[in-house]
Amino acid sequence: MPKIETTGKQFYGLLGKTLSDSELEAILPVAKAELDGHEGDVLKIELNDTNRPDLWSAAGIARQLKSYNQENVLLYDFFSTLDETFDCEGRSLIIDASVKEVRPFSIGFAARGHKVGADDLEALIQSQEKLCSNFGRKRKTIAMGIYRSDLIKYPVHYRGADPDATSFVPLGMEQKLTLRQICTEHPKGREYGPIVSDHKLFPFLHDDNNDVLSFPPVINSDRIGAVEVGDENLFLELSGMDLKDLLLAASIMACDMSDMGFEILPVKVLLGEETEFGSEITVPFYFQDPISCTMAQIHKTLGTKLSSEDVVLALHRMGIHSICDNDVIYATVPEYRNDFLHPADLIEDVMIGYGLNNFEPEMPQDFTLGRLSPAEEMGRKVKDLMVGLGFQEMMYNYLGSKREYVDNMAFPQEKCIFISNPMSENYEVVRPSIIPSLLESESVSAHAPFPHKIFEVGKVAFRDEHDNSGTTTRNTLGFLASDSVMGYNDVSSLVNTLLYFLGKEFTLAAMEGDLRFIEGRSARVMIGQTEVGVFGEIHPQVLENWGSTMPTIACEIDLDLVMAN
Repeated sequence: MPKIETTGKQFYGLLGKTLSDSELEAILPVAKAELDGHEGDVLKIELNDTNRPDLWSAAGIARQLKSYNQENVLLYDFFSTLDETFDCEGRSLIIDASVKEVRPFSIGFAARGHKVGADDLEALIQSQEKLCSNFGRKRKTIAMGIYRSDLIKYPVHYRGADPDATSFVPLGMEQKLTLRQICTEHPKGREYGPIVSDHKLFPFLHDDNNDVLSFPPVINSDRIGAVEVGDENLFLELSGMDLKDLLLAASIMACDMSDMGFEILPVKVLLGEETEFGSEITVPFYFQDPISCTMAQIHKTLGTKLSSEDVVLALHRMGIHSICDNDVIYATVPEYRNDFLHPADLIEDVMIGYGLNNFEPEMPQDFTLGRLSPAEEMGRKVKDLMVGLGFQEMMYNYLGSKREYVDNMAFPQEKCIFISNPMSENYEVVRPSIIPSLLESESVSAHAPFPHKIFEVGKVAFRDEHDNSGTTTRNTLGFLASDSVMGYNDVSSLVNTLLYFLGKEFTLAAMEGDLRFIEGRSARVMIGQTEVGVFGEIHPQVLENWGSTMPTIACEIDLDLVMAN
């Protein structure tokens, strides 16, 4: 979970009052956070949720706590909309078509009127890193730069540049390097250069005097991009792949900086193409859709009959303006939030705003007798059998990356369930198979003595047009063995032994089109007319994708189907 550090001076200055550690600990759950430590003047705060990047800063947490205590909604008057824009006083950012293939979007805004102190600079850098690393997937989808606006001649230009013919002095160095040299010689270039280095042109940001701002998403320039204590006029730019994600990150930073004392100045962005918001946009820009829920939904979910006045006040304490009309709550989503996907999200804020301690605890009224479900009994029996066959049990996450589940496995993407708003590319797909998890373990175990024999009994999920939800979740066994002499006969023998002890008669059928396995060295497991599993020798290309060199066999059996047949 995200963690932030801030000085007490900075945090309590933003909050408007000083709290004791016990008082702070008592109120932090309002921001889904807890005090992780207090050393000297440094407060360490851990966030318990990842769906609210607006809380990943001292300003964001202070904003939530102030709203909760004051019971009113903090308003920001610098956001434009599709219907209302502001005079940008000549400040603009122009996106050239040459950058579309590598990193299509760049937006920004300016700020003035507050001298940057040491705590301010540390807070800005921390917010920048948290948003770009966590929300921006280590700068792949969001990268941010903060610049000295006094040195910039508008308009700012964002274009694709020849990496071998374009050079500047990067932050932390004294000599000019080409963009390609930065990718190999600068520490940040070695870390983030691979995001864009396989493209013909690299993203490049400069002003109208051709003075360099940065090489997004890698490094700022050593002149315009070196913000120092005492600077008063700033320009903040964000580049990335998704316009809405960039606008949200810009909104969060704009609100944070406003709370710190800056005046936020709009910048006109000429997108160079038509988007859902048009071809021009004035940033900061408000784009969130309103959210609503019924009083009946609130009562059913929370188990407490709240009045409409209680609900509206609770949402106000969470920073959300709302009204009640005919037993329906209509809420305006704050500029810095975009986490309302369902009425349940709004009800959660009602619950927090009303106060968790205000809900009366209730003892369960029903008497129940705990027992193992048939699926759990089957899973335990299978685990015992696999251990008896010499396998070691593993446990894995149920979320992973497209690279793991699709690309490395040559698995059909259309069968996978993708998370619509993942906070990290490492958790963007619900696993459709256990085999990729097993292969990942195998790929980092070449140093261990062979044979390797591992298994897991767990859940997989995939798209299913025959189910009302469009998806199906299954209890599944997956096992893998790797050794120089492993082959089809070995895995066939293991499947035969396993199903014998489960008391199941089965047959084998030819398998075609499954690119995970070698054709002719793999089979489908059939109980009656139902396919309950697959097994075989893993295809060499799949092994190469994982960086494995040892022959490997694998099997996956749907335990729910085995029980049903």
